[in-house]
Parts: sequence; C-alpha cells; structure tokens
Amino acid sequence: MAVAAPRVIGVVGRTALPEVFDTLARLCDAFEARGVRMQVEPQLVTDNRSAPIVPAELDLLVTLGGDGTLLRGARMVAAHRAPVLGVNLGHLGFLTSVAVRELDESIDRLFSGDYWIDQRMTLEATVVRADGMSGDAYLALNDAVVHKGGFARIVRLAVNVGPDQLEVGTYNADGVILATPTGSTAYSLSAGGPIIVPAVDCIVATPICPHTLAVRPIVFPADAIITVLAIGPAEGLILTVDGQDGAALNPGDRVVVRRGAHSVKLLRFKDGNFFSTMRQKLHWGIEPAERI
Repeated sequence: MAVAAPRVIGVVGRTALPEVFDTLARLCDAFEARGVRMQVEPQLVTDNRSAPIVPAELDLLVTLGGDGTLLRGARMVAAHRAPVLGVNLGHLGFLTSVAVRELDESIDRLFSGDYWIDQRMTLEATVVRADGMSGDAYLALNDAVVHKGGFARIVRLAVNVGPDQLEVGTYNADGVILATPTGSTAYSLSAGGPIIVPAVDCIVATPICPHTLAVRPIVFPADAIITVLAIGPAEGLILTVDGQDGAALNPGDRVVVRRGAHSVKLLRFKDGNFFSTMRQKLHWGIEPAERI
C-alpha cells in the first residue's frame, strides 16, 4: 500500500563503494527539485544540502550499497514509521529494490505513488547472563546466529522452546541460525535451511554443519520463544545478529530469541515480487540454458 509522497528522506551508504557519492549527488539533485529535505549519515555529508540523520523524522530511508547496508538501515528505522528503499551498489542485492541504472525511473515512480510496502517481521535476541541478569537485546531482520568463533570446533547447544522451556533437542554443530522468513534466503539457505515466502511469519532454526544427519532445520511458529544454551565448555561462543552486531557469550549464558516488537517496511515497485527476485538473483527454478 502506497503512502503520501515523502517530505523528509534519509540516506545511509557504504562509503567503501566508489559509486556511493555519485549516486548520493543524483539523489540530492532529484530530491531537492521536489522540495524534499534530506538527512544523511555523518560520513556522507559533502555539502550543506543535507542535515544529520534523525530516524524518527524520516518518511523514507534510502540505502546505498548491498544487502548489508539495507540490513543496517532497517535496524535504524524499524522502531519508526519509515519504509526502506534499497539501491543496489553491491553484487547480489537480494533485498534491495533498485539497480543504479534504474534510479531515475524509480525516483519518478516513488513520487507518483507507483509502489507498495512489504512488511517484514523481525527477531529480538536477548542475552541472559549466567547470573540471570538480562543483557543487551538485539533486533534482527535476517537472523540471530549462535556459533563458535576462532578455531573450528564443534559446540553442543541445547535448544528449548516456549515459556516452559520444552526441550527441542541438542545440536552438536558449528552453531545454530535462528532466521526470519527474510533471512531464510541468506545464511540459513547456505546452511541447508528452507526457503520461506516472506508472507509466512515463522522462525527457522537451522543447524550449521551438524555432526549427525538426523538433525535437520525446523520451522517454529512466529510467536515461539526459543532459547539456546551451550552445554559444557563454551569459550569463544558468539551471538551474531544480521552478520553485523552481537555479543560474546560466557559459560552459562543463554540467548533468548522471539518475534521482534517492530516490523521492517521495505518499499517495492509493483513489477517486482519475491519469486521473480529468486529467479533473477538466485537462479532458482530456471533451466541452466536460461542463465546465460
């Protein structure tokens, strides 16, 4: 469902990419011509046409980069009303909506209302320390991963579900991925997890390199509360959120994952959909000859 034309637009970007500042300048010209106020990250400030970014003031957030930049921007605005429009300057760009060559056309479509809003669920991952004190809570659009850092050693992880801590099982593996439907096509997919259509709200638990073929991915309802606890020595255990954030875990700590309180709104144009993106960017469901 489209909303009113944005009047305040924020921009975040990956400055390591050479195209970022040229693309930003194009956005500045286009938005300024339409009377839009721009807010940008400090590292993107190049002139006086934009102010520092304030997530609560934004009508739209534009990300310049790949999926990692979009994930970072999504966590920034998830608690606010702003949808996210991803401009792909990277390689795969599965979550992004716009290629650079489509930028001018996409801006015209944005201001004519020719788009829709795709609501995506999030996860909240909370570290509960061994003494029972809750640590930081992290928001994830893709996934929360409990895994072993450093040397490649198998870790034993107990996975429980629900307020009564019903035992699901023990994973002897390199770790476990707890993913949203959005994250089902990211790390979880690489680890053998299922593809979940984004409209199906759920949480997917995918073991990383399990030590037995009997341990397979499992899909939980979206309202499940999942706890991951290391059994035995757990030195070097890490929680990683969306591949970008997280915390070190100490022996006796556990990670509690549940549905996040906020959803992320992704801005999509009307001729794009999840299945066409899979065919185009993952080469899913097409014959080898069609990939050439």
